[in-house]
Amino acid sequence: MEQAKIKSMYNLDETIAGELFEGKEYPWEVLPEISDFIKRLGPTLDPEKFDKRGEDIWVAKSATVFDSAYLNGPLIIDEEAEVRQCAFIRGSAIVGKKCVVGNSTELKNVVLFNNVQVPHYNYVGDSVLGYKSHMGAGSITSNVKSDKTLVVVKARDGEEIETGLKKFGAMLGDNVEVGCNSVLNPGTVVCPRTNVYPLSPVRGVVEADSIFKSQDNIVKKK
Repeated sequence: MEQAKIKSMYNLDETIAGELFEGKEYPWEVLPEISDFIKRLGPTLDPEKFDKRGEDIWVAKSATVFDSAYLNGPLIIDEEAEVRQCAFIRGSAIVGKKCVVGNSTELKNVVLFNNVQVPHYNYVGDSVLGYKSHMGAGSITSNVKSDKTLVVVKARDGEEIETGLKKFGAMLGDNVEVGCNSVLNPGTVVCPRTNVYPLSPVRGVVEADSIFKSQDNIVKKK
């Protein structure tokens, strides 16, 4: 499960939340701590660069937030991010520099690294999206199993890691591309530079530099 570790998945220089990942091995370990981390980090942000908007909400002055977007704390929106019409940010969210949170996109308990795009009709909950990752229109993270049991991360070689988490969406590494209308099932880990075909139901660990065509048809990039 080496590829699913933080050191293999993410460039921590590309997030305001680098400290959140320190001392942890796997990225899903940050999920229970996002809210408290924002409450600690927010008051330390430069008031010349960030406005405080309501309780536990900090928005960079250079960010664009449309009037119809809903913002709930704890929340940090970093510099030059764009939060478009009717976006619904439920709280416990870190939106990185130059991110795009699009129309009717919903965020909850997430870290979006810099330059992430979730631009059209996406649901992203209990997830971490790496630098320059992109979710196509209508693609979502499913964050609770249908039987409500705790999420287990499963590699294709049979290795399993019990997370102890009931809510766990997806971990996307840096430069991951997710095709339109795909569903990332609970406990999905997509390693860096991998592409997921549109309309894909994805589960388990997908190795780096792959093309996910279906659960039984994953090929390495040439």
